[in-house]
Amino acid sequence: MSTEPHIRMSAVRKTFTVRQRAGRIRRRRVEVCAVDGISLTMNRGELCGYIGPNGAGKSTTIKMLTGILVPTSGTIRVAGLDPSRSRLRLTRRIGVVFGQRTQLWWDLPLRDSFDLLRYVYRVPATRHRANLAAFSELLDLGPLLATPVRQLSLGQRMRAELAAALLHDPEILYLDEPTIGLDVVSKAAVREFLLQVNRERGMTILLTTHDLADIERLCSRVIVIDHGHIISDGTVEDIKTRFGDVRTLVVDLAEPCPPLDVPATEIVQVEGPRQWLRFQRDHTTAAAVIAQVADQAQIRDLAIEETHIEDVIRRIYTESPATDTSK
Repeated sequence: MSTEPHIRMSAVRKTFTVRQRAGRIRRRRVEVCAVDGISLTMNRGELCGYIGPNGAGKSTTIKMLTGILVPTSGTIRVAGLDPSRSRLRLTRRIGVVFGQRTQLWWDLPLRDSFDLLRYVYRVPATRHRANLAAFSELLDLGPLLATPVRQLSLGQRMRAELAAALLHDPEILYLDEPTIGLDVVSKAAVREFLLQVNRERGMTILLTTHDLADIERLCSRVIVIDHGHIISDGTVEDIKTRFGDVRTLVVDLAEPCPPLDVPATEIVQVEGPRQWLRFQRDHTTAAAVIAQVADQAQIRDLAIEETHIEDVIRRIYTESPATDTSK
Protein backbone atom coordinates (compact mmCIF):
# COMPACT_ATOMS: atom_id res chain seq x y z
CA MET A 1 0.00 0.00 0.00
CA SER A 2 1.29 3.47 -0.89
CA THR A 3 2.57 5.66 1.92
CA GLU A 4 1.67 8.82 0.01
CA PRO A 5 -1.00 11.01 1.63
CA HIS A 6 -4.49 10.11 0.47
CA ILE A 7 -5.30 13.83 0.19
CA ARG A 8 -2.75 16.57 -0.40
CA MET A 9 -3.34 20.30 -0.85
CA SER A 10 -0.34 22.56 -1.42
CA ALA A 11 -0.69 26.36 -1.22
CA VAL A 12 -4.22 26.16 -2.66
CA ARG A 13 -5.96 29.44 -3.35
CA LYS A 14 -9.45 30.03 -4.77
CA THR A 15 -10.80 33.43 -5.71
CA PHE A 16 -14.12 34.52 -7.18
CA THR A 17 -14.97 37.71 -9.02
CA VAL A 18 -18.20 39.35 -7.89
CA ARG A 19 -19.94 42.56 -8.90
CA GLN A 20 -20.66 45.15 -6.25
CA ARG A 21 -22.78 48.28 -6.47
CA ALA A 22 -20.71 51.42 -7.13
CA GLY A 23 -23.50 53.95 -7.53
CA ARG A 24 -27.07 53.84 -8.77
CA ILE A 25 -26.22 52.09 -12.02
CA ARG A 26 -22.55 51.28 -12.07
CA ARG A 27 -21.12 48.02 -10.78
CA ARG A 28 -17.51 47.24 -10.03
CA ARG A 29 -15.73 43.90 -10.18
CA VAL A 30 -14.27 42.77 -6.85
CA GLU A 31 -12.10 39.74 -6.22
CA VAL A 32 -13.10 37.67 -3.19
CA CYS A 33 -10.66 35.11 -1.79
CA ALA A 34 -12.57 32.09 -0.41
CA VAL A 35 -9.52 29.88 0.23
CA ASP A 36 -6.16 31.56 0.77
CA GLY A 37 -3.06 29.38 0.57
CA ILE A 38 -4.26 26.22 2.32
CA SER A 39 -1.80 23.34 2.66
CA LEU A 40 -2.80 20.08 4.31
CA THR A 41 -2.39 16.33 4.03
CA MET A 42 -4.60 13.44 5.12
CA ASN A 43 -3.37 9.88 5.37
CA ARG A 44 -5.36 6.84 4.35
CA GLY A 45 -7.94 5.90 6.99
CA GLU A 46 -8.00 9.26 8.82
CA LEU A 47 -11.31 10.62 10.11
CA CYS A 48 -10.79 14.36 10.18
CA GLY A 49 -13.06 17.23 11.17
CA TYR A 50 -12.88 20.40 9.08
CA ILE A 51 -14.66 23.19 10.89
CA GLY A 52 -15.14 26.94 10.81
CA PRO A 53 -17.80 29.63 10.77
CA ASN A 54 -20.05 30.30 7.78
CA GLY A 55 -18.01 31.72 4.90
CA ALA A 56 -14.72 30.33 6.23
CA GLY A 57 -14.02 28.33 3.05
CA LYS A 58 -15.10 24.82 4.08
CA SER A 59 -17.52 24.07 1.25
CA THR A 60 -15.19 25.67 -1.30
CA THR A 61 -12.45 23.30 -0.14
CA ILE A 62 -14.73 20.27 -0.50
CA LYS A 63 -15.78 21.36 -3.99
CA MET A 64 -12.14 21.66 -5.07
CA LEU A 65 -11.33 18.24 -3.60
CA THR A 66 -14.17 16.70 -5.64
CA GLY A 67 -13.23 18.54 -8.84
CA ILE A 68 -16.39 20.68 -8.96
CA LEU A 69 -14.23 23.80 -8.61
CA VAL A 70 -10.75 24.40 -10.04
CA PRO A 71 -8.24 26.11 -7.73
CA THR A 72 -6.97 29.51 -8.81
CA SER A 73 -3.47 28.45 -7.81
CA GLY A 74 -1.73 25.64 -5.92
CA THR A 75 -1.97 21.89 -6.39
CA ILE A 76 -4.39 19.20 -5.20
CA ARG A 77 -3.99 15.43 -5.29
CA VAL A 78 -6.71 13.06 -4.15
CA ALA A 79 -5.90 9.33 -4.33
CA GLY A 80 -3.04 10.32 -6.65
CA LEU A 81 -5.30 12.22 -9.05
CA ASP A 82 -5.82 15.88 -9.89
CA PRO A 83 -9.56 16.29 -9.13
CA SER A 84 -10.27 18.90 -11.78
CA ARG A 85 -8.42 17.02 -14.56
CA SER A 86 -9.53 13.50 -13.64
CA ARG A 87 -13.00 14.17 -12.30
CA LEU A 88 -14.67 11.12 -13.90
CA ARG A 89 -11.99 8.69 -12.68
CA LEU A 90 -12.05 10.25 -9.22
CA THR A 91 -15.85 10.06 -8.98
CA ARG A 92 -15.64 6.27 -8.72
CA ARG A 93 -13.18 6.56 -5.81
CA ILE A 94 -14.97 9.12 -3.64
CA GLY A 95 -18.35 9.46 -1.96
CA VAL A 96 -20.00 12.76 -1.11
CA VAL A 97 -22.90 13.60 1.23
CA PHE A 98 -24.26 17.13 1.44
CA GLY A 99 -26.65 17.54 4.35
CA GLN A 100 -29.07 19.79 2.45
CA ARG A 101 -28.85 18.20 -1.00
CA THR A 102 -29.85 14.79 -2.27
CA GLN A 103 -28.49 12.27 -4.76
CA LEU A 104 -31.65 10.18 -4.55
CA TRP A 105 -34.62 10.29 -6.97
CA TRP A 106 -37.43 12.05 -5.12
CA ASP A 107 -40.44 10.16 -6.52
CA LEU A 108 -38.89 6.71 -6.83
CA PRO A 109 -38.80 4.00 -4.17
CA LEU A 110 -35.51 4.01 -2.31
CA ARG A 111 -34.50 0.65 -3.81
CA ASP A 112 -34.87 2.07 -7.34
CA SER A 113 -32.56 4.98 -6.47
CA PHE A 114 -29.96 2.51 -5.26
CA ASP A 115 -30.34 0.45 -8.44
CA LEU A 116 -29.90 3.51 -10.64
CA LEU A 117 -26.75 4.49 -8.75
CA ARG A 118 -25.33 1.05 -9.52
CA TYR A 119 -25.49 1.90 -13.23
CA VAL A 120 -24.18 5.43 -12.70
CA TYR A 121 -21.06 4.11 -10.96
CA ARG A 122 -20.88 0.86 -12.99
CA VAL A 123 -20.82 -1.31 -9.88
CA PRO A 124 -20.88 -5.09 -10.50
CA ALA A 125 -24.23 -6.59 -9.51
CA THR A 126 -22.76 -8.97 -6.93
CA ARG A 127 -20.83 -6.24 -5.17
CA HIS A 128 -23.87 -3.94 -5.26
CA ARG A 129 -26.07 -6.60 -3.65
CA ALA A 130 -23.50 -7.31 -0.95
CA ASN A 131 -23.02 -3.63 -0.11
CA LEU A 132 -26.75 -2.92 -0.15
CA ALA A 133 -27.40 -5.80 2.22
CA ALA A 134 -24.62 -4.69 4.57
CA PHE A 135 -25.60 -1.02 4.64
CA SER A 136 -29.32 -1.79 4.90
CA GLU A 137 -28.60 -3.78 8.04
CA LEU A 138 -26.20 -1.24 9.55
CA LEU A 139 -28.49 1.72 8.82
CA ASP A 140 -31.82 -0.08 9.34
CA LEU A 141 -32.98 0.65 5.79
CA GLY A 142 -34.66 -2.69 5.03
CA PRO A 143 -38.23 -1.55 5.88
CA LEU A 144 -37.73 1.62 3.80
CA LEU A 145 -36.55 0.19 0.48
CA ALA A 146 -40.06 0.21 -1.04
CA THR A 147 -40.84 3.72 0.22
CA PRO A 148 -40.62 6.72 -2.16
CA VAL A 149 -37.79 9.02 -1.12
CA ARG A 150 -40.18 11.98 -0.72
CA GLN A 151 -42.00 10.08 2.07
CA LEU A 152 -38.86 9.50 4.15
CA SER A 153 -38.23 11.55 7.28
CA LEU A 154 -35.09 13.68 7.39
CA GLY A 155 -33.29 11.11 9.55
CA GLN A 156 -34.31 8.23 7.27
CA ARG A 157 -33.24 10.15 4.17
CA MET A 158 -29.84 10.98 5.65
CA ARG A 159 -29.22 7.30 6.41
CA ALA A 160 -30.22 6.53 2.83
CA GLU A 161 -27.87 9.25 1.52
CA LEU A 162 -24.98 7.65 3.41
CA ALA A 163 -25.74 4.26 1.88
CA ALA A 164 -26.04 5.81 -1.59
CA ALA A 165 -22.64 7.48 -1.23
CA LEU A 166 -20.94 4.22 -0.26
CA LEU A 167 -22.53 1.58 -2.51
CA HIS A 168 -19.67 1.87 -5.02
CA ASP A 169 -16.98 1.26 -2.34
CA PRO A 170 -15.28 4.67 -2.37
CA GLU A 171 -11.90 5.09 -0.71
CA ILE A 172 -12.68 8.61 0.48
CA LEU A 173 -15.89 10.09 1.89
CA TYR A 174 -16.64 13.81 2.10
CA LEU A 175 -19.41 14.82 4.48
CA ASP A 176 -20.78 18.36 4.48
CA GLU A 177 -23.08 18.87 7.52
CA PRO A 178 -24.36 15.27 7.54
CA THR A 179 -26.28 15.59 10.84
CA ILE A 180 -27.86 19.01 10.27
CA GLY A 181 -31.49 19.01 11.41
CA LEU A 182 -31.42 15.43 12.73
CA ASP A 183 -32.88 14.37 16.05
CA VAL A 184 -30.72 12.86 18.78
CA VAL A 185 -31.48 9.24 17.83
CA SER A 186 -30.75 9.80 14.13
CA LYS A 187 -27.51 11.63 14.92
CA ALA A 188 -26.35 8.74 17.08
CA ALA A 189 -27.12 6.24 14.31
CA VAL A 190 -25.20 8.27 11.71
CA ARG A 191 -22.20 8.71 14.00
CA GLU A 192 -22.03 5.02 14.87
CA PHE A 193 -22.22 4.07 11.19
CA LEU A 194 -19.40 6.45 10.24
CA LEU A 195 -17.16 5.11 12.99
CA GLN A 196 -17.84 1.57 11.81
CA VAL A 197 -17.06 2.13 8.11
CA ASN A 198 -13.94 4.08 9.04
CA ARG A 199 -12.77 1.33 11.39
CA GLU A 200 -13.73 -1.72 9.32
CA ARG A 201 -13.16 -0.47 5.77
CA GLY A 202 -10.27 1.93 6.42
CA MET A 203 -12.18 4.70 4.69
CA THR A 204 -10.69 8.20 4.73
CA ILE A 205 -13.38 10.65 5.92
CA LEU A 206 -13.36 14.45 5.85
CA LEU A 207 -16.24 15.94 7.83
CA THR A 208 -17.46 19.52 7.89
CA THR A 209 -19.99 20.33 10.59
CA HIS A 210 -21.30 22.98 12.94
CA ASP A 211 -22.22 20.29 15.47
CA LEU A 212 -19.16 20.08 17.69
CA ALA A 213 -20.51 16.90 19.29
CA ASP A 214 -19.82 15.27 15.89
CA ILE A 215 -16.19 16.36 16.20
CA GLU A 216 -15.74 15.10 19.75
CA ARG A 217 -17.34 11.71 19.10
CA LEU A 218 -15.99 10.99 15.61
CA CYS A 219 -12.74 12.71 14.79
CA SER A 220 -9.17 11.81 15.62
CA ARG A 221 -8.05 15.14 14.15
CA VAL A 222 -9.66 18.54 13.71
CA ILE A 223 -8.65 21.32 11.32
CA VAL A 224 -10.03 24.79 12.06
CA ILE A 225 -10.38 27.23 9.16
CA ASP A 226 -11.34 30.89 9.20
CA HIS A 227 -11.30 33.50 6.41
CA GLY A 228 -9.72 30.95 4.07
CA HIS A 229 -6.78 30.20 6.38
CA ILE A 230 -6.06 27.15 8.54
CA ILE A 231 -5.70 28.52 12.06
CA SER A 232 -5.35 25.25 13.96
CA ASP A 233 -4.62 21.61 13.10
CA GLY A 234 -4.30 18.81 15.66
CA THR A 235 -6.12 16.18 17.66
CA VAL A 236 -9.12 17.19 19.75
CA GLU A 237 -7.08 16.52 22.89
CA ASP A 238 -4.12 18.55 21.59
CA ILE A 239 -6.38 21.51 20.88
CA LYS A 240 -8.07 21.20 24.26
CA THR A 241 -4.68 21.09 25.97
CA ARG A 242 -3.45 24.12 24.04
CA PHE A 243 -6.54 26.30 24.28
CA GLY A 244 -8.65 24.63 26.97
CA ASP A 245 -6.38 25.35 29.92
CA VAL A 246 -9.32 26.05 32.29
CA ARG A 247 -10.73 23.15 34.34
CA THR A 248 -13.50 23.05 36.93
CA LEU A 249 -13.66 20.97 40.09
CA VAL A 250 -17.25 20.13 41.03
CA VAL A 251 -17.28 19.05 44.66
CA ASP A 252 -20.14 17.75 46.80
CA LEU A 253 -19.50 18.47 50.48
CA ALA A 254 -20.97 16.66 53.46
CA GLU A 255 -23.00 19.78 54.31
CA PRO A 256 -23.50 23.29 52.91
CA CYS A 257 -20.83 25.83 53.80
CA PRO A 258 -19.63 29.30 52.66
CA PRO A 259 -17.56 29.48 49.46
CA LEU A 260 -14.24 27.73 49.96
CA ASP A 261 -11.05 29.80 49.99
CA VAL A 262 -8.63 27.81 47.83
CA PRO A 263 -5.56 29.56 46.35
CA ALA A 264 -5.32 29.68 42.54
CA THR A 265 -9.04 28.91 42.14
CA GLU A 266 -12.21 30.89 41.51
CA ILE A 267 -15.57 29.93 42.95
CA VAL A 268 -17.98 30.16 40.02
CA GLN A 269 -21.11 28.70 41.67
CA VAL A 270 -22.40 27.49 45.02
CA GLU A 271 -25.58 25.41 45.19
CA GLY A 272 -26.27 23.91 48.62
CA PRO A 273 -23.44 21.52 49.45
CA ARG A 274 -22.14 21.59 45.86
CA GLN A 275 -19.45 24.09 44.80
CA TRP A 276 -17.75 24.74 41.46
CA LEU A 277 -14.07 25.81 41.62
CA ARG A 278 -12.43 26.96 38.38
CA PHE A 279 -8.65 26.83 37.97
CA GLN A 280 -6.00 26.96 35.24
CA ARG A 281 -3.93 23.87 34.69
CA ASP A 282 -0.80 26.04 34.29
CA HIS A 283 -1.24 27.49 37.80
CA THR A 284 -2.17 24.43 39.83
CA THR A 285 -3.21 20.79 39.57
CA ALA A 286 -6.49 19.05 40.26
CA ALA A 287 -4.79 16.98 42.97
CA ALA A 288 -3.58 20.12 44.77
CA VAL A 289 -7.03 21.74 44.61
CA ILE A 290 -8.73 18.58 45.92
CA ALA A 291 -6.24 18.32 48.79
CA GLN A 292 -6.88 21.92 49.84
CA VAL A 293 -10.64 21.43 49.66
CA ALA A 294 -10.34 18.31 51.82
CA ASP A 295 -8.44 20.35 54.43
CA GLN A 296 -11.41 22.72 54.76
CA ALA A 297 -14.44 20.41 54.46
CA GLN A 298 -15.55 16.81 54.25
CA ILE A 299 -15.94 15.65 50.63
CA ARG A 300 -18.68 13.25 49.60
CA ASP A 301 -18.14 13.27 45.85
CA LEU A 302 -16.25 15.20 43.18
CA ALA A 303 -15.72 15.46 39.43
CA ILE A 304 -13.39 17.33 37.08
CA GLU A 305 -14.98 19.16 34.13
CA GLU A 306 -12.77 19.90 31.16
CA THR A 307 -13.32 22.89 28.90
CA HIS A 308 -16.09 22.20 26.39
CA ILE A 309 -14.97 21.97 22.78
CA GLU A 310 -17.31 24.87 21.85
CA ASP A 311 -15.45 27.15 24.25
CA VAL A 312 -12.12 25.94 22.87
CA ILE A 313 -13.12 26.67 19.26
CA ARG A 314 -14.50 30.07 20.27
CA ARG A 315 -11.17 30.92 21.87
CA ILE A 316 -9.26 29.78 18.75
CA TYR A 317 -11.35 32.13 16.62
CA THR A 318 -10.89 35.00 19.09
CA GLU A 319 -7.11 34.65 19.32
CA SER A 320 -6.45 33.97 15.64
CA PRO A 321 -5.18 36.89 13.51
CA ALA A 322 -7.34 35.50 10.68
CA THR A 323 -10.45 36.62 12.51
CA ASP A 324 -9.51 40.25 12.05
CA THR A 325 -12.11 41.33 9.50
CA SER A 326 -10.60 44.78 9.06
CA LYS A 327 -8.15 43.45 6.47
